[in-house]
This record gives sequence, structure tokens and C-alpha cells, in this order.
Amino acid sequence: MKELIEYVVRELVDHPDELRLSEIEGERTVVFELRCHPDDIGKVIGKNGKTVSALRTLLSTVAARQNRRAMLEVVE
Repeated sequence: MKELIEYVVRELVDHPDELRLSEIEGERTVVFELRCHPDDIGKVIGKNGKTVSALRTLLSTVAARQNRRAMLEVVE
């Protein structure tokens, strides 16, 4: 799951070297915290939050196949 998020977000941003993705695992839930360059936050979130919503949908689908729950948070 982490590799999927990193791959998609790296293609979206202008500063892929400043991308940081941390993974916090619980018993059945995984929380991903995404940190990126301040200029790239708008690209990750997208217009009206559509891009980050699509990323969360992909992540939820992959997690559901593993009988888990996943959440994505964009941290400033």
C-alpha cells in the first residue's frame, strides 16, 4: 500500500525528493501520514479535494482486499 501511494504522489508533485510518507500500524488499521513540500500540497489535495479523495479510495480498496482499514492524512 505504501508503495502505491508513493508512486502516485511522486508523479503528481514538483519536488518528489521532499516527499515523506510514514506508516502507523494498528491491529487492523493503517494510518499513512503524507508530508511534502509546501508548494505541492495543493497538487496532492487537488481541486475541492478530489485528488486526495481518489487516493483514499484506491487505498481503501487495496486495504479491503487484505481485510484491513487504511487512512491517508496530508500533514502540513
